[in-house]
Amino acid sequence: MRGLTWDHPRGHAPLDELTRLDLAGPNPYGDVPEPIEWDRQPLEGFESEPIAALCESYDVLVIDHPGLGAALDSLVPMDELFPAAELARFRAGAVGRSYDSYHLDGRQWALPLDAATQVAAAWPGVRIPETWAETVEFAREGGRLALCLGGPHAFLMFCALCSGDFLDREEGLRALELIAELLALAEPEVSLRNPIGVLDAMAAGGPDLCPLVYGYATYPLAFSDAPAWPGRAPGSVLGGTGLAVSKKRIGGIENAVQAHLRRLLSEPVQTGLFPATGGQPAARSVWDEAGFYRDTRDTVEAAWIRPRFPGYIAKQRRTSALIRDGLTTGRPARAILDDLHKEWT
Repeated sequence: MRGLTWDHPRGHAPLDELTRLDLAGPNPYGDVPEPIEWDRQPLEGFESEPIAALCESYDVLVIDHPGLGAALDSLVPMDELFPAAELARFRAGAVGRSYDSYHLDGRQWALPLDAATQVAAAWPGVRIPETWAETVEFAREGGRLALCLGGPHAFLMFCALCSGDFLDREEGLRALELIAELLALAEPEVSLRNPIGVLDAMAAGGPDLCPLVYGYATYPLAFSDAPAWPGRAPGSVLGGTGLAVSKKRIGGIENAVQAHLRRLLSEPVQTGLFPATGGQPAARSVWDEAGFYRDTRDTVEAAWIRPRFPGYIAKQRRTSALIRDGLTTGRPARAILDDLHKEWT
């Protein structure tokens, strides 16, 4: 069997360890009919590579929910692999809307493996701002600040600041003006990286604070709920990963696929193996633990699910470039917003 995941240790280390244990046998986390050999793709591919094309070569795929809309004909619905009562247990055991992000057109297309959303990250000992006004003040007073605007993340920050209502002109203008103000105070080169690039720079002695970046529990940084607008919950855009199954390749391996998915979502794997090997589980129980998980759980619970229609990924990529290029060249926020509305309406 062949599987595909992403090339950060968070994405592959727990899966590789299970395969190693399968080959050594017996596996303390439970045996399966046959092991999976996991390939890896870069984060950029994980965020944009069409799922349907990958289903031609892989039995089990670790996917991002925004790509679902163009892939439904290529995936096995989970209700064809698991009874309703078992799916209900998977849903109840997942943090926030991790399970629901893979539910589309009345069916469940993947199971939540990993949970993440945009949160605040800082050097230990740095007071993390609770509001966006405090974030601006932090930077004005000399705090070293970075944003996260690489790849699709300029658009995702914009959506987080709009609480998902990114076509509302008042919300959109306020969000763009804030990003422009913060970018003028931020370290420019680091701010144009993806989350891994930003967190790597911070961990290596770079900026003191990134107010909105997808959280990674393994970094030696302090994480907290995202800053909020007055009177609102922290705005954020749900990330994480799910386990999907190729319809083309399911013939004859249904039992093995079921065994692998059940084991990956089991309590011992999610609460034991995943944290021990650098994973970031979707299990609700883990997010009660002190530190990274409990400190960011409110943001995960409230995170917005992105659209999942066919063509969304391309729109996300184009809109992010539009926002990032507009901000870095000093275009007025209203002009950027007009271009964004042309893209989406």
